[in-house]
Amino acid sequence: MVKVFVAGTRDRFVDLVCAGLSLRAAAETVGASRMSACRWWRESGRMDLELSYGRNGGLVPATPPEVVAGRGPVPARRPLTSEDRAVIQAGRRQGLSFAAIGELIGRDKSVVWREVKRNSSDNATYHGTVAHRVAAESRRRPKAFKLIENPSLCRRIEKWMDDGWSPGLIAKVLAAEGDTERVSHETIYQALYVQARGHLRADLHAQLSLKRRHRVPRTRDRYASSPYKEAFKISDRPAEADDRAVPGHWEGDLIVGPESKSAIGTLVERTTRFTILLHLPHRHDAATVAAAMIAEMGQLPEHLRRSITWDRGVELAGYADIQLALDTKLFFCNPHSPWQRGTNENTNRLLRHWFAKGTDLSVHTARDLRRVAATLNRRPRPTLDLQTPADALNTLLTRAA
Repeated sequence: MVKVFVAGTRDRFVDLVCAGLSLRAAAETVGASRMSACRWWRESGRMDLELSYGRNGGLVPATPPEVVAGRGPVPARRPLTSEDRAVIQAGRRQGLSFAAIGELIGRDKSVVWREVKRNSSDNATYHGTVAHRVAAESRRRPKAFKLIENPSLCRRIEKWMDDGWSPGLIAKVLAAEGDTERVSHETIYQALYVQARGHLRADLHAQLSLKRRHRVPRTRDRYASSPYKEAFKISDRPAEADDRAVPGHWEGDLIVGPESKSAIGTLVERTTRFTILLHLPHRHDAATVAAAMIAEMGQLPEHLRRSITWDRGVELAGYADIQLALDTKLFFCNPHSPWQRGTNENTNRLLRHWFAKGTDLSVHTARDLRRVAATLNRRPRPTLDLQTPADALNTLLTRAA
């Protein structure tokens, strides 16, 4: 009987504190000592008392969870009410299972399990009133940013990032350690990219793998403004282009000089490996590239310009004009997939013998490009049984005649 009396007294004490009484006033009401009151409150959950509030400490009145920052009701899944938590408390005292308690309040057993686990300290009893107050406090807005007043955690994060750790890895390690100084990876990113959101070093973004100074939004509509959203994808390319059985399918790209200030256009035919170079002495924007491609490929017979495969660089944004002028189809690789036009990539590697990386490509004249293309097209290719691309193309033209 004594144990039941003590348990009931403790529950009443906790309810009084959550109702707004100070720690001392609640203890006097139930006839408990201040030492017992402090112990009961520590065992009731994880709510800290504000010592400057009330007489010898109490809870600051919480913002109603239904109202956040003056914006009215918050649309969300139905939160547990104070009545739900009272049922959970009674059910736990009676030894009911989580599933049984869930049936009583119309919620899944996992909701009850998380609620009890979240609001019960080690070997402590679940208190519905404390849990409800914790929920109200956690939904108050605005919330304090964790890294603003935690310089020790900032220094740990800086050291780990200097060692090459990603924000995601840091968040996982802190969570695995069970450290009270734990943050999410999003908190670290906000401290790096949002002004006045923490005290991490201003240059710490350089330790990220992409070393970006600004965040790039990741949305499902990221490519909505792409000029290629209506274009043919490489998956639409006919099978005859893939197996090289029919000539006339080309792959293209740009060889770019330092700081992208100069460029040369390259086109290679998939069956014969015959190469055409586009002279772009001053600019390599969409209009210039389109004009150069139309001028060079317009000299080929119609059956040798069936299709062109390119990557998604902005230099071919005028692909519609090219298709119309050459009566051909342009197919575009998937983003960040240069290997999908491997024939052109291998040809560009060979062309670097004449156009070395890091050199100004604008110094080469149209005559220089014709000479280099002719030299490459006279080079025997093992893939053609040591036949040259020029001979292979000439054979095709002779057959067609």
